[in-house]
Formats: sequence, structure tokens, C-alpha cells
Amino acid sequence: MKTRSIAIVAIGVLLLNIAVFAKPDTRSTAVKKARAAKLVAMLPASDGVVSFDSKRFLSEALPKILSSNQPMLAEVNAKITEMENRTGIDLRKFDQVAVGVAFKQISAKETDYDTVAIASGDVNAGALIALGRLASNGTYRTEKIGERTVYVFTVKDVLQKTSIKTTNSTVTDVVDKALKGMTKDIAVTAFDNKTLVMGSLARVTETLEGRSRVAAELSGLLSQKDTSVLTFAAKAPGSLRQMLPLDNDELGNSIDAIQTLSGSMDVTVAGTAVSMLARTKTADQATGIKDLLDVGQMLGKSVFGNSKRPDQQVYARLIKAAKFDAKGTDVTLDILVPQADIDMLIKKVK
Repeated sequence: MKTRSIAIVAIGVLLLNIAVFAKPDTRSTAVKKARAAKLVAMLPASDGVVSFDSKRFLSEALPKILSSNQPMLAEVNAKITEMENRTGIDLRKFDQVAVGVAFKQISAKETDYDTVAIASGDVNAGALIALGRLASNGTYRTEKIGERTVYVFTVKDVLQKTSIKTTNSTVTDVVDKALKGMTKDIAVTAFDNKTLVMGSLARVTETLEGRSRVAAELSGLLSQKDTSVLTFAAKAPGSLRQMLPLDNDELGNSIDAIQTLSGSMDVTVAGTAVSMLARTKTADQATGIKDLLDVGQMLGKSVFGNSKRPDQQVYARLIKAAKFDAKGTDVTLDILVPQADIDMLIKKVK
């Protein structure tokens, strides 16, 4: 379930990130904010929520971030086409996407995930599903949830369709592994004529029945950055220190103090802006984490500050540019990555 859920999110993000098909985004901030809030409000109770402004992904974020690595962009485009060939559903036309993730602690070091995604736009959701049914060549079953028909696709059969040949880049290798891990079923239905719901049958059922909603603790954090391309908020899954290779008890205790994580990404003329927020139980814990970040920044400057290597010079600039703050129980990180530094990092990815 974990691999399938991660794959749903990964594929959904990739399908919504093809710049060559994008149209200018003329929606006002208020309209986009209202649409995003509506989709998040439709999600069932979740431990993590992600909200995408997919139009801005298409028209701004992807072409800027991948501008120095056109082969990678071509690889992503090829995988998008492959997914469309396999399922018949072209999610590139959707405007807004909300994803709700439910955590299930399997062990101290392992967390399982179950996911549902809601995508909305100026499309015919029913027609997209019909295309998916044709593409699956009958490898699906139907379930009735209220008045809606849910189509449950057998992914391992659907993925037998012809693949597009691409090189073994890092991006396509990750996507291929995610696709191969999708051995369970995925449920898809039209919530209305412009909205598609996709995920595990259990999570799609929760969405359609509407018996639970995302907690205000999480949905409120999503609205911190109204103009962002992407925002997320999540409860810390289990013991964070058990999920990270930490030998230092002081650092481990500080990490375990985090109750909620949230953040956003925006693309501006100056570069890509990233913000993160960690919420702790007490103000003292927040101050402790901020102090550790300050120490890490100081050490990072010392390690990379005098390097002659171009890539390490980029790391040094990023470490120096990071801004930390602690207010009450919140610790924040803000950084603006210049486009020139993004180009330096991205063009090295193979």
C-alpha cells in the first residue's frame, strides 16, 4: 500500500507538470484560493494534505526549474505520454489538485500511507474516465457508492500496455519503480462533471461519503501562503527520530518534539522560494530546534565556505541564505534559491 500510495502522488504530480501544453494562467488569486480551499474541504480526515496550483506548475514552475536540463524535461514529457497511453486519462488539463494522505504506523521505523487525490478543472471528468476504461481493455470492476459509480482499475494489468522508450535518467528510474510498485487496485470516479477523485477504494469511499474532514489544524496551515505553487501540512508520523539515522540524543529529542510540519514553494522572478514550518509542543522546544539549526548553518558555512568547486559554492550560498526563526512553538525556515543556482544543481542531474 505504501508504494502504491506514493506512486499515486508521484504520478499525479508528474502528470500535472508538463509546460509544453500549458496555457496562460489568468485566474485571480482569490479564485485560485477559493478553488483550492474547496478541494481541501472535500478531502476526508487526513494526516497529511498537499494542495497544488497545477496551472502555475505548468506555466511557470516546471519550465523555470528544468530550464537548464532539457533532456530531463523531455524524459518527463515521455513518461506523461506513457501514462496517458496506459490509462487514457490526461490530467494535464486540470487546474487544481488536493491530496489527502492517511498514515498508519507499522513499526517504530516504518509508516504506511493511503492516499486520495482530487483534481478539478475545465474538463469533462466523465469522458476522461470513459477513456480510461477503454485504455484498460476491460481490466476494471465497478462499485456503487451512493449514487456514484466508482471504477476500480487493476493496475498490474493496465501497466502491461506498450511503454515509451526513454533513457535511464534519475527521474524516469524513480517513476518506473513507482509504476511497477502499483500492483494493487486504484479507484477513480467523477465527483461532478469537472472534478475527478482517484486513490485507494477505501479513501475514495471516505471522500464520497463525506463523513469526515481535514482537521482545521492542518487546513489552516495550508492558507499561510496564498500565492504559492504548492503548499502542504502534515502531522509528524510517529517518532521522527526513529525514521532518521540520528546518533545524537540531543538532536533526536529535538526532532521528536515536532508535532506538525508545513511548507510551501513559490516561483518568482528572483528564483524559487521555499518556506518550512515545524510546530512543537512548547516554546522551549522550538527555541532548541532553532539553536540547532543555527549551529548547523555555522558548520555548513565552515565546511563549504572556502571551496573552489562550483557545486559546493552553491551549497555554501544556500546555507548562508537560509533564514531561521522561532516564535512561540513554531520554528520557521525561509530560503530563496536564485535561478542561476537552480540551473547549476539541475543540469548535473542525469
